[in-house]
Amino acid sequence: MKISPYAVGALLYAPANQENLARRVIQGQMDAPYSLALCLEDSISDCAVPEAEARAVQTLDEIARADEDVYRPLLFIRVRHPDQIPALWTRLGAGREILTGFIAPKFTQTNGPAYLAAVRQISEQSGRPVYLMPTLESSDLAEPDLRPECLRRLKTLLDANRDLVLNVRVGGNDFCDVFGVRRARHQTIYEIGCVERILTDILSCFSRDYVVSGPVWEYFDAPEGLNGLARELERDLLAGFVGKTVIHPNQIVVVQNGLRVSKADADDARRILGMADNDRVLVEKSADGGRMNEYKTHTRWARKICALAAIYGVKP
Repeated sequence: MKISPYAVGALLYAPANQENLARRVIQGQMDAPYSLALCLEDSISDCAVPEAEARAVQTLDEIARADEDVYRPLLFIRVRHPDQIPALWTRLGAGREILTGFIAPKFTQTNGPAYLAAVRQISEQSGRPVYLMPTLESSDLAEPDLRPECLRRLKTLLDANRDLVLNVRVGGNDFCDVFGVRRARHQTIYEIGCVERILTDILSCFSRDYVVSGPVWEYFDAPEGLNGLARELERDLLAGFVGKTVIHPNQIVVVQNGLRVSKADADDARRILGMADNDRVLVEKSADGGRMNEYKTHTRWARKICALAAIYGVKP
């Protein structure tokens, strides 16, 4: 079954060796809808990888064996290198049926073909798409002179495998680390000029053809950390990002609320798409009479709004 790229939404990263993760999913302890990534990369020490791999397989198999009426999030494994993809797939039992795909960290022109070949092979074997979500976070993208060509080559690589790319993700913390900076609770990543320029260039290159998810927010304390997340998410959406990596369950609802669309936007989006049937007038006032809606310039926006409304709902 084809999955909407807008459905990833709030993607909760959890260390793959975390105990009781399957139980928490099965018991519905996290606010749906959300997606879940079992991380084998930065959150796991090198010596703990074998244990974490075994735990990831066990977690997915347990979730797969749960009752059918249990909410199952979109499920991903964040691997360390391409060879882990077929190795983990071979070890999975019932978990194969519910695994949405894999996340490729530090996706580059060098390792990208191997990642894509791996998911292509298991997709063909399983008879369904097993998706890849590449994460753009390598240090070469921080080089202003290299970035345009790097992004162009990455786009060409992904375009050749577009049917298997569910989202494009970005590594905000990795880019911050290159410059030795870190945002506080009351700041957004868009106030870090050198990082903001990287994110803008990524969006300019990819967001016309892919859903690009916003960078992780590090703070989860209430209310300051969650208020900061809401502020940055608002900037994300305005910039063109959809969705966000989260690191704590209490961040999920903040992202969900941010992805819900206003009634005014939902009404206007439907009216704009309805203009396609009008052979004379392609511009009109908004539903509330306060802004202009034009079919030829607002169609992409309207389609996105309708997709988000179908998944996350409309604010009252």
